[in-house]
Amino acid sequence: MSGENQVEGRNPVIEVLKSGREIEKIILSKGSNQGSIKKIIGMAKSKKVLVQYVDKSNLDSLSETGNHQGVIALVSAHEYKSIDYILKSAEEKGEAPFVIILDEIEDPHNLGAIMRTAECAGVHGVIIPKRRSVGLTSTVAKTSAGAIEYMPVAKVTNISNAIEELKERGLWIYGADMDGDEDYFKKDLKGPIGIVVGNEGKGISRLVKEKCDFLVKIPMKGKVSSLNASVATSIITYEVLRQRS
Repeated sequence: MSGENQVEGRNPVIEVLKSGREIEKIILSKGSNQGSIKKIIGMAKSKKVLVQYVDKSNLDSLSETGNHQGVIALVSAHEYKSIDYILKSAEEKGEAPFVIILDEIEDPHNLGAIMRTAECAGVHGVIIPKRRSVGLTSTVAKTSAGAIEYMPVAKVTNISNAIEELKERGLWIYGADMDGDEDYFKKDLKGPIGIVVGNEGKGISRLVKEKCDFLVKIPMKGKVSSLNASVATSIITYEVLRQRS
């Protein structure tokens, strides 16, 4: 983790909470809730920032300064955009919107790799949920190989609501699912489109699946039952690009 994405100590964390910068999460030493720590917990709650409690030894190993005072904040490596921003950028390019919607991707290497592919394939933006999902950490920035600078990412409270908004604005939503009705390459993927990719282990959640217009599958011939999330995203993303070319 690079220093600019990690803020340590009570006063520095209070200041970063005041500043309005996007915070991925605040890590606290178990059992500490007195004085300024109590204030940090209150501020985090009001800003809906995730708070995680760990043993002091975990904080010690995470710390870069050796002076964490029982609290470390992980600050986003990049600024988030809105769904509106993503759709407007497609409009400005005179292109049908193409977005990737990630339902609880937890591995930063997967998110970074997906952003890299998305940038190469002409995707207009990536949408991730606030909870149970990796955000724009420095590991994601590194794995994206620079794509984080060009690929807008929107962080939303509720993925199902975001899909509803996209549908209202004319996008067709395709969920990548092992039990999909049809192979992905048999579908017409040329119009305004959103591709939903699920969690590494559980896949797309039931509620999100119900919001999709279509469920498509990648044919599998081997003994392993599923592909890595970033690989699955790449395969479908490049089919969209092929059909649009």
